Amino acid sequence: MTDEEMISCPEPDRQIDRLRAIMHRLRAPGGCPWDAEQTHDSLVSNLIEETYETVAAIKAKDDENLEEELGDLLLQVVFHAELAEEGNRFDLNDIARGISDKLVRRHPHVYGDSAVGTTDGVLVQWEDIKRAEKGDEEKPYLHGVGKGLPALLRSAKLQKKASKVGFDWPCTVGIVEKIDEELAEVREELANHTEGEKASPELQAEIGDLLFIVTNLARKLGVDPEVALEGTNEKFLHRFAQIEKGLKEQGSSLEEASLEEMNEIWNAAK
Repeated sequence: MTDEEMISCPEPDRQIDRLRAIMHRLRAPGGCPWDAEQTHDSLVSNLIEETYETVAAIKAKDDENLEEELGDLLLQVVFHAELAEEGNRFDLNDIARGISDKLVRRHPHVYGDSAVGTTDGVLVQWEDIKRAEKGDEEKPYLHGVGKGLPALLRSAKLQKKASKVGFDWPCTVGIVEKIDEELAEVREELANHTEGEKASPELQAEIGDLLFIVTNLARKLGVDPEVALEGTNEKFLHRFAQIEKGLKEQGSSLEEASLEEMNEIWNAAK
């Protein structure tokens, strides 16, 4: 079946092939100018955006939207595979083969003779196999962990992996006390800070330490820090919209209102 025939293919089990044919046509001469201009680098923001929109659909338990968002995310994978195929580097089949082989290798308790039978054991086994595959046995234990992730997600991932070898707080009380300690150090640096000036490297470092230990508390309690922060973002968004609405009802605006007026509506919205 040619690409043109595949583009209109109705067969349920050929839809991945259809998607690849559509992507190929969009990139081909006479296709879509925008698609033809894209590179791996130019598509990074799209990949991130589609990932977060998929997460939002999952959190909202919106199956209809989730199906669409997963499609948008799949498109990003197919797009990158098409770019690589054009450069004779790899294609979608290579990607699928690679992840399939990895899953078989890293599940010897299913496809081999490993006797591991618990979730914790499976995770330790996975990490051991991963380090052996990448030749990381002689490299630092945390080598490459979370590389490329946003700082908040990376800190949680680093802490989680360190905890697997016992480097962890024995209880949350100690973490809360450490938060108090780090906050006190931020206050000390603030005493040397002039309002309106850029934070000193020392103050920036102390704020980083505070964020890191708060992330540790979230991890210890089984709270995804990214999810928790996004929940607060949404709460802030809603309450700030209430300020804007309240001011409008009073015949005022955000630009005209004082901080006291905004705080009064904010506290009422809480």
